[in-house]
Amino acid sequence: MKRDWLPKLSVITIVYNNVRDIERTMLSVLNQTYANIEYIVVDGQSTDGTLDVIKRYGNSVAKLVSEKDEGIYDAMNKGLAGATGDYVLFMNSGDEFYAPDTVASVFAAGNDADIYYGETEMINNEGQSLGQRRHKAPKQFTWRGFKYGMSISHQAIYVRRSIAEPFDRRYQLSADIDWIIRAAKKAKRIVNVNQYVAKYLVGGMSKTKHRQSLMERFDIMKRYYGLVPTVFNHAVIASNLGWYWLRNRRTND
Repeated sequence: MKRDWLPKLSVITIVYNNVRDIERTMLSVLNQTYANIEYIVVDGQSTDGTLDVIKRYGNSVAKLVSEKDEGIYDAMNKGLAGATGDYVLFMNSGDEFYAPDTVASVFAAGNDADIYYGETEMINNEGQSLGQRRHKAPKQFTWRGFKYGMSISHQAIYVRRSIAEPFDRRYQLSADIDWIIRAAKKAKRIVNVNQYVAKYLVGGMSKTKHRQSLMERFDIMKRYYGLVPTVFNHAVIASNLGWYWLRNRRTND
């Protein structure tokens, strides 16, 4: 392994009217021990003071876009279009790196991978840990790995920019699944860093519009895996979800 291998990472944060969480997310990026980070913030023209917080750290932000957008994936595409790093990572408002040395640890796991990925910890609005995601990151990941659900969160996956295509905006809530699958299909080397790399704030549009999110996920999986396998896989997903909730209810009783 080349010890002097320090690829440039473009970290992209999307935010709109989230003055409560934006500083915590920004500090988790700016306090990374890894030096070669390009930080891009895309703000949807916030009106609640979010922009004032962002500008407080203006000298450390490589690029700031503040304008109206047509949804989260339009904003994420703007960030992607402005990125110049070797790799891209989306760390949206409310989410954060697991530790100050996370990025350094990720790239120390191996040279020249097309994708690096790790595990995600869930947190609530108070920043308290809710434990590991229900979908654990697989030991080995390929583009077929999402057939039973999104096992890697977008906060925990570093993608080589040359294989990172724009998000498909026909999907309003689940385009990140399609985006990761497309990148994974192109990837020749995928590295599991075998550690927690991100903290994910539970909630978001995919939770408040759960039915639409599920319909989009079904359509994406049908495109990549076929209709009959997707129907079968969703039956497995439903069974696993039911068992997960039953088991956790018993634990909490």
